[in-house]
Amino acid sequence: MGEASNRASDWTFLTNHARVLLAIARDPGVRLRDVATICGVTERTVQAIVTDLEEAGYLTRSRAADGRRNRYSIAPSAQFRHPAEADHEIAGLLDLFAEPTDDGAAASAGGGRHGRG
Repeated sequence: MGEASNRASDWTFLTNHARVLLAIARDPGVRLRDVATICGVTERTVQAIVTDLEEAGYLTRSRAADGRRNRYSIAPSAQFRHPAEADHEIAGLLDLFAEPTDDGAAASAGGGRHGRG
């Protein structure tokens, strides 16, 4: 049973792409270095994932009003990539896992809840 219990601890249900997307949904103005800490990966990994998500149409990046940081907007109607879930929008994932922020910044940032717009 020891081998089976070791294998069970090596995997999780959510991918790093999902974790990064959810971290950004929770705070559309979050720094990528903070996303890396939240997700337990390197900042370089987060940068690559954000590029993947942006190229696939899941999020857009823009310069914040202060000109120093990025803000992100998520496309909730984007659909999952895998054929088994391709008929579902990511909005369900966001609603399940992305808690609204206390100050409401996410809601106002992207035109909807979780910075989605």
